[in-house]
Amino acid sequence: METLEFVIPALNIKAIMPQIILCLTALIVLLVGVFSGREKNSQLGYLSLMGVALALVSVLLFSGERESAYSGMLLVDGFASFVSLTVCIVTLLTILISINYQKFFTEINSGEYYCLVLFAAFGMTLMGASGNLLMVFLALETMSISIYVLAGYQQGREKSIESALKYFLLGAFASGFLLYGFALIYGATGTLDITKIGTFLNAHPQILHTPLMMGGLALMTVGFGFKVAMVPFHMWTPDVYEGAPTSVTAFMASGVKAAAFAALIRVYFIALDSLQVDWTAVMWAFAFLTMTVGNVIAISQNNIKRMLAYSSIAHAGYLLVGFVAGSQLALTGILFYLLSYAFMNMGAFGVIALLGKQGEEYTELADFRGLGFKYPLMGLAMAVFMFSMAGIPPTAGFMGKFYIFSAAIKSGYIWLAIIGVINSVISIYYYLRVIIVMYFQEAEQEVSMPAPSPAIVVALVLAAAGVLLMGILPSYFWNIAQNSVFTFI
Repeated sequence: METLEFVIPALNIKAIMPQIILCLTALIVLLVGVFSGREKNSQLGYLSLMGVALALVSVLLFSGERESAYSGMLLVDGFASFVSLTVCIVTLLTILISINYQKFFTEINSGEYYCLVLFAAFGMTLMGASGNLLMVFLALETMSISIYVLAGYQQGREKSIESALKYFLLGAFASGFLLYGFALIYGATGTLDITKIGTFLNAHPQILHTPLMMGGLALMTVGFGFKVAMVPFHMWTPDVYEGAPTSVTAFMASGVKAAAFAALIRVYFIALDSLQVDWTAVMWAFAFLTMTVGNVIAISQNNIKRMLAYSSIAHAGYLLVGFVAGSQLALTGILFYLLSYAFMNMGAFGVIALLGKQGEEYTELADFRGLGFKYPLMGLAMAVFMFSMAGIPPTAGFMGKFYIFSAAIKSGYIWLAIIGVINSVISIYYYLRVIIVMYFQEAEQEVSMPAPSPAIVVALVLAAAGVLLMGILPSYFWNIAQNSVFTFI
């Protein structure tokens, strides 16, 4: 009689050490929140902070050469490490902002809130390391479900509940498109492994333009397009960003974008590299539309969170320019830009969160009148973040755009780079308008800023330092991003 052997796969704990730390911290925070009294819940933010700091250290310690783990489900390489590094920085800054923000919105002062933030970060880091389409989907849903709940976390505000419902419904449709696209790719290639799909398509070029492959490519583009806020799949962005708590909006705008672009690059440049000619032409049009629509509509916005939402769409367009260029230089530029965007975006939303009061936020541009002189340090920080988003030297935003547009020109996409520069010039208007309002207009109403907690001061200092360091000394960060792409290619 023939005996069956059950082979236990070798465990590579080192490969998922950041994810293990984030997951365990989330569970510990949840349990501590349940068994501790409400008066002790203010310490949960600091407990979460310790876990994210440990995960960040593990990313720095265990980043190495490319290897496959868990039968190819995870690809542990420099690219995954850089994405995890960016996500951990975003999560760290989000928690620091939330610790201050919880003084005005008591429902944030709970274990469930920080647990959801940590589980979302857990999903984001997995997206950057996914080596299998099924793992991409599971990581995406882990992230998305947490973000859906966080967007509607302020139960007493109608806008918060409305934003969560819109994000959930549209996100569910987008996930359906993405999963159906994966199914069609599986039907054409017989595998869900990203590397094996690429190898199979290289060996069987006759499959490339079959209805299954083209349909799968189209459906995946829709699914990923929703997550990166790519036009025309961007309509949810301004409403959700405006309605969600400011700390969550910052987390969504930076972390979700980094994770989604990481998965997009991993799938398209490894699995579907043989179809690059086909999807490049489509992405060229999407990059043009995304940049232009985001910047043009942002000009007319008087709510600063909606303005930054359309700004986020425009920045997705700039990243798509690098995606279209597709060279090693362009991919390095995308990683550099994602990290720089994380610093300047988290900083800008951190300043907005500073102006919160009990149960209410000051998010209209008129609320910022005269604040530059009334609160000079806050005004200076906001000016730095606005200059960076506009791409004015010597900030990280300028260097990020410089690298991406240079890569596009070297790859032959000169007109796309020119359109990107024109859009960047257009964006200067609405970014500088914030600075003009703060320094050159008198306040119509009294807006008093409560005493900030040390946590948010640290967050703004770290964000401003990151923006200036990446702008003044970009070569250090560029080399890290470049080495990450070397292991990816």
